[in-house]
Amino acid sequence: MTAPATVMVVLGTRPEAIKLAPVIRALRETSDLRPVVVVSGQHRHILDEVLDLFEIVPDHDLELLRDRHTLTHVTTATLTGLERLIRLELPAAVIVQGDTTTTFAASLAAFYAQVPVVHVEAGLRSGDRWSPYPEEINRQLTTRLTSLHLAPTSTARRCLLDEGVDPLSIVVTGNTVIDALQWVVGQLDAGTHGMWHIDDRRLVLVTAHRRESWDGGLAEIAYALREVVADRTDVRVLFPIHPNPVVREAMTPVLGSLQNVEVVEPLGYREFVAAMAASYVIVSDSGGVQEEAPSLGVPVLVTRENTERPEAVEAGTARIVGNQRAEIVKQLGLLLDDPTEHSRMRRAINPYGDGLAAARTVEALRHLVWSAPRPADFVATAEAGQD
Repeated sequence: MTAPATVMVVLGTRPEAIKLAPVIRALRETSDLRPVVVVSGQHRHILDEVLDLFEIVPDHDLELLRDRHTLTHVTTATLTGLERLIRLELPAAVIVQGDTTTTFAASLAAFYAQVPVVHVEAGLRSGDRWSPYPEEINRQLTTRLTSLHLAPTSTARRCLLDEGVDPLSIVVTGNTVIDALQWVVGQLDAGTHGMWHIDDRRLVLVTAHRRESWDGGLAEIAYALREVVADRTDVRVLFPIHPNPVVREAMTPVLGSLQNVEVVEPLGYREFVAAMAASYVIVSDSGGVQEEAPSLGVPVLVTRENTERPEAVEAGTARIVGNQRAEIVKQLGLLLDDPTEHSRMRRAINPYGDGLAAARTVEALRHLVWSAPRPADFVATAEAGQD
C-alpha cells in the first residue's frame, strides 16, 4: 500500500483556523493524505480556543508571539521557520488560506522549496492595494506562487482568469467558513443560543481591527457607535475587542464607560456564532463576518472603503459604509429605525456556499498530489553567491 502523502497546513490567525479547520478535519478522514498542521503563534491565546473547538492539535508551532507584531517580523520569521519544517516533513503540498502575512510568507517558503502551494479562498480582490492593507497585496503575491487556486465563488474565479491564471488550476469550492459555521451551529445548545438574549433590547454586534483604520478610523467608528446608542434606549452594543493594543487604545476610551455598550474580551468562536445569530445588525470590518452573517440572516454594515467580497454587497446582505462617523451613524440609524430596510437585507440570499467546500478542497488536492507529477524532495541547495 502506498504511504499517504504529507500535506502541510499553515495558519497564523483565528480566521485562518476557522476556515482551515473543516479542511483539516476532512483530510484526517482520508487514507491517502496526511495533514501536518503548523501554527505561527501570532495570537496563540485566541487561536487555541478555535483549535480546541475543532479538536485540532498542531504538529509544529513557529512561536512568533509578540506584543506588537511588525509585518517584517512575521514574514521573515515564518520564512525561516518553515524552511526548516519543509526540510523535515517533505510535504507534497502546502495549504494556505486567505490573505494574511503568514499566508504570503508560507507560500513563498513553499515556492522556494519547490513544493506546490494550495490557496484556499483564492481570487478575492478589492482593486486597491492599500485597502485592505496588507491583505490585498498578500493575496496577489500568493496567487503568483500558487499551483492550485481554490476559489470560493465564480466571481473570485473570474478575478483569477482576468489576471492570466491557468483555468485548469482553478477549482470553485464555495467558502469553507460556511462548513465551519454550519458545524458550530449544529453544536450549539439552547443555553448558548440564548446567552445574548438577556433583555428586549436589539443587539448590535461590532468588530474592528483593520490596519487601514488605525490612523483615526477606529476612533471614528467608536464615536459613531456612541452617537447612535445615545438616544436609542432599545439598543445595546456588544464589542468583543481585538487583542491588538492599537485597537484598544483607540476605542476603549470612547466606548468603555457607556452603559449600553459592552466592551468584552474576544469571544470564543462558539460564543461569537451565538452572538451573530442573536444580532439585529452587525457592524464589522471582518471579511469572515461578511460571509457568515448571510447564513444567519443578519445585515452587515462594512466599515471599510471597499471589499474583496462583492458578492455580499451585490446580494444585498452587506453594505459598505466606510470608517467615517457620519455615514456609519446614517446607515446604522436607517437599519435600526426602518423595519422595511432591515427586512430587505435580512432576507438576502447567502452567496458563499453550501457547506461542502472542504470535501471539494480535498478532492482537488487529491488530484494535484496523485494525478500530477510529484515534486522532487526538497534539499537545500544554497550555494555561495546565490540570492
